[in-house]
Amino acid sequence: MRIAITQPTYVPWLGYFDLIDQVDQFVLLDNVQFEKQSWQQRNRIKTPSGLQWLTVPVVFRGRLGQQIKDVEIREPDFARDHLRAVELSYRRSPFFDEYYPRFQNLLQSCKPGNRLVDLNVSLITWLLEVLGISTTMVRSSELPVEGKRTALLADICRVLRAEVYLSPLGSAVYLLDEIAVMSDQNVQILFQNYEHPVYQQMFPPFQPFASVLDLIFNNEGERSLEIIRSGRRKAFHPDEAMVRLNEGAKA
Repeated sequence: MRIAITQPTYVPWLGYFDLIDQVDQFVLLDNVQFEKQSWQQRNRIKTPSGLQWLTVPVVFRGRLGQQIKDVEIREPDFARDHLRAVELSYRRSPFFDEYYPRFQNLLQSCKPGNRLVDLNVSLITWLLEVLGISTTMVRSSELPVEGKRTALLADICRVLRAEVYLSPLGSAVYLLDEIAVMSDQNVQILFQNYEHPVYQQMFPPFQPFASVLDLIFNNEGERSLEIIRSGRRKAFHPDEAMVRLNEGAKA
């Protein structure tokens, strides 16, 4: 069993879906602390003037330390602004008419007090359907697990009987220091190696690291998945990830 574990983010980028596509089960890590102004509540689309942030407003004041699963959307009216921004940027894209109505419906279904995690999971589930990725998903809060940081990841691997844990490269900073915690569960750690592909995009020049919405509006369904997979490279083993991190620190 190969799994990946990461936080549920708002209309994620291409690499997020490449990670999901490579595993047997994907765990949405929602029982850890929420980080304000993180990818959990925002992402970017491509506009005529470059990348633009779309941020979901959440209830944060007086709730310091709240977990992702408990974060509430503050103003459901944000959907109007996000939908307008997406429409202005993509209404002339090849597949806007095919995919926009469902996106619109998901955002407009938000009500006062709705949880951010529920919106993110519904969007991720829809995007997986569009891309044709069939990996099963589970929320970590639904599992009988405990611990913090790597100990929590190791416990998730134990409960799911995972033999391989595929991690985003960004997590190598702390995972490599705590690798023994995973080894004690007989779990092999690999790190995602992803190079952002170039594809047909509105408003050249091409800019990477936009939400996957940018890809699906410009490239239909299974074609979008082909493009995502084209950025996949052989996963890093821990020693290779360490080398990559050291190279990045010297750059």
